[in-house]
Amino acid sequence: MRKHTAESGRRRRGTWRDGNHFTLLAEGRRYLPVMEDAIAEARSFIILELYLMESGRLAGRLIDRLADAAQRGVNVLMLLDGFGSMGLDGKDCDKLREAGVALRFFNPLAWGHLGNVLMRDHRKLLIVDGQVAFTGGFGAVDEFIDAWFDVAVRIEGPVVADWLQLFARLWGSPLTRGDGDPALVQRLKAHGQPTAERTMLGRVMWGQGYRYQAIRHSLHQRVMTARQRIWVCTPYFVPTLSLRRRLARAARRGVDVRLLLPGDTHDHPGVRYAGQRFYGRLLRAGVRIYEYQPGFIHAKISLADTWVSVGSCNFDHWSLQWNLEANQEVLNASFADQTAALFEHNFSVSREILPAQWAQRPRRYRFREWVFGTLDSWVTRLR
Repeated sequence: MRKHTAESGRRRRGTWRDGNHFTLLAEGRRYLPVMEDAIAEARSFIILELYLMESGRLAGRLIDRLADAAQRGVNVLMLLDGFGSMGLDGKDCDKLREAGVALRFFNPLAWGHLGNVLMRDHRKLLIVDGQVAFTGGFGAVDEFIDAWFDVAVRIEGPVVADWLQLFARLWGSPLTRGDGDPALVQRLKAHGQPTAERTMLGRVMWGQGYRYQAIRHSLHQRVMTARQRIWVCTPYFVPTLSLRRRLARAARRGVDVRLLLPGDTHDHPGVRYAGQRFYGRLLRAGVRIYEYQPGFIHAKISLADTWVSVGSCNFDHWSLQWNLEANQEVLNASFADQTAALFEHNFSVSREILPAQWAQRPRRYRFREWVFGTLDSWVTRLR
C-alpha cells in the first residue's frame, strides 16, 4: 500500500523526462505564426485548450485554420472555458461545429451550478499530431497580436504525451459540456507517439486550485534551494505569505531575486494595487522589483538558476485557489540562459522601483493599496 501511494504521488507531481526539445518564443509576432503553421501541417489531430477567446481578428484567423484542418479530415478537439469564452459569438461557434470541430466548454455558467462558478480552466495548450505542443500565457483575443507581451514554449519529445494525458482527463470531465465523445482523446493518443531526438529535461506540472498546488510547491522548492538567481515574471502579483517569506529569505542570503511586473498599463489595475502593498517589505529584504513600461506584460515565467517554468499560472489567489493551471518546467542551462536574456531585455525597458522612492510615494497610492488589498483579502475568504 505504501509503495502504491508513493507512485501515485510521483505521477501527480509530474515526472521528469529526458529527450525533449524546448523553444522559447517571445511575443505574439513570433509564436502565433509558428502555432498557425503547426495547425496547417496537421495530419491526424489538433487539440486546443484556452481560457480566453473572443470574436475578433485573432479568433477569426484561428477559426479559419481549425475549420480548414477539420474539413481535410483532421480530428480537431477544442476545449474552452465557459466564462473566458463568453466573448465568442454564436456564429463563430456554429462555423466551428459545421466544419466538424468537436467543441466543448468547461464549467459553463448555469444557475444550478453557481457553487462552482469560480473554478475556471485557465490552461493554454495546443497539441498537433501528438508530436508537438505549445503552452504559455496566450489566448485568442486581439490584444495578443501586438498589444500584450506574452511568451509561448514549443515542446517536442516525451512530455507531449503527458500534456495529452492532462487534456484527456479534462475533456472527459463531468464539468465539461458540448460536442465530441468524452473518450475521443484516448483513441487519438495511439496515433501520435512523440519521438525523442534531443536531450533536454522537462516535466508537466499542473494545479487544481486549493485542491492540488504542485506548481506552487515546485516554485517554493526552487526558491528555497536557488544559489544564484530567482527571477519571476507574472502579470497578477498577489503572492501568498509563504511565497513572500521565501523570496525575502532568498534575497537576504545573497540570491539575486527580481520581480518583473506590469506597470501602469494593466487590464485589471486593482490587482496591481493589491500586490503593491507587499513591495515595501520585499524591497527592504533586497528583492528588486521592475515594472514593465512598453505595454501590458501578460507572460508567466519563473527562472531559478537553470530551472525554468513557463505556462498559465499566475501567483495570485485566483490561480492558486480556484483555477486549473498547467506549466512546462525545463531543467537545462542553455534554455535557462535564453530565458535570462529575455528577462534582461525586459528589465532594460522597465522602471525599477527603488526602496527610498517607494517609501516616499504619495498617500493616495498607499490608500488605494489598502482599499484593493482589503478587497483582495475578502475575495480570498470566498474559498
